[in-house]
Amino acid sequence: MLIKLAALGALGYVGYRAYEKSKIDKNGVAFADGEPRGSFRNAGAESTGTKGDAMSKTDEALDETYPASDATAKY
Repeated sequence: MLIKLAALGALGYVGYRAYEKSKIDKNGVAFADGEPRGSFRNAGAESTGTKGDAMSKTDEALDETYPASDATAKY
């Protein structure tokens, strides 16, 4: 009985860790704390998940064009 409980606890722990890992970076987008969930984040350095990230004016302008600059290739 004790072995079954230990196995069930270990299985639950592994499942919980897998669930938490899938929530962190589901689609490869770096989100800052407080950003809305979804496929896209707001533009700008303050919206990225990298603390202390600084963007040049060019980097910020390019960041603001996404996803409009990416064609879907469904023509």
